[in-house]
Amino acid sequence: MFLALYVGAQTLMADLRGKVRGEDGAVATEYALLLVLIALAIIAAAIALGTAIAAVFTRGATTLGGVAPS
Repeated sequence: MFLALYVGAQTLMADLRGKVRGEDGAVATEYALLLVLIALAIIAAAIALGTAIAAVFTRGATTLGGVAPS
């Protein structure tokens, strides 16, 4: 999951560099749209990571719940 996210971010950055170098008249709206897409990707990744971490802690709590304290 993280490798795919990293590769996607690197590809996006390479594309952005190419667009900045290749086009003279990039409009601020285009940059705003790219910023929104990046923000949405970060939010989606954070939600997925939070869900995965919550599942790990829930599984650990369930496992420890059956152990009597010493």
